[in-house]
Amino acid sequence: MSSQPLFGKRVLITGAARGIGAAVARNLHQQGALVALLGLEPELLAETSAACGGAPWRECDVRNPEQVDRAIGELVEDLGRLDVVVANAGIAKQLPIVGGQPGVFEAHMEVNLLGVFYTLRAAGPHIAHPGGYALAVASAAAVIQLPLLGAYSASKAGVEALGNTLRQELRPTGAKVGVAYFAEIDTDMTSRGFGSEAGKMLTGGGTLSGVAPLESAVNAVIRGISRRSRRVVAPFWLRPVLPLRHFAQRAVELKPLPKLEAALDLARREEIDFTTHQPES
Repeated sequence: MSSQPLFGKRVLITGAARGIGAAVARNLHQQGALVALLGLEPELLAETSAACGGAPWRECDVRNPEQVDRAIGELVEDLGRLDVVVANAGIAKQLPIVGGQPGVFEAHMEVNLLGVFYTLRAAGPHIAHPGGYALAVASAAAVIQLPLLGAYSASKAGVEALGNTLRQELRPTGAKVGVAYFAEIDTDMTSRGFGSEAGKMLTGGGTLSGVAPLESAVNAVIRGISRRSRRVVAPFWLRPVLPLRHFAQRAVELKPLPKLEAALDLARREEIDFTTHQPES
């Protein structure tokens, strides 16, 4: 028997073409896990697959429940069974609630919330066994809400609710469910999300809490999978914020933002894309 707790585990990861998903897949492979990849960008998925010993992968739009059911069914068959699902796929784009671009809120709900729901629903029967584990990737934005991030925050708060609910529903099977909370991590999502002119104006050219290394999130996910943790948090300073979320929310609301009005006005006019390009529905 291997001394590595992840050796031989079968793990399916959505949003595995880049960022946290791809890095987690590579790390798991190095520890002897068998991974399956699901995402939108076939060239990047193929690269991740090659780095993971030819791991099976499927191009899939998580907004489409039929695609999700089919892709997960095929990948589980490829793996032989499923022990872990990481529902990681997500997008972000700034949105002033008043006067913001039409369709942005709905897109967040389709990808970030419905996509996670479809993933957990399809993978749930396969990980519903002692030793099974599901990780729903939310965000610090589920805990603390900030200007321009209303759509993203609402979708990630929904992910937190889904994870907390599924944890109770799967309890009789012996499976466990975790929710992941990440602040700004060094990924494309962070650089693109805060790279808009309105975002730079609001934050003074940086981010709101500073960018943590990608490894901090990857290590947290790997540790969470190994322990089947209820919470997965990165960077470390975010953990004590979670139980104090109401005080933290009040603190950010009281923080002076002298350029807020100008940033909101700019965001209503600024043309930017989602952090991951979305195919036509």
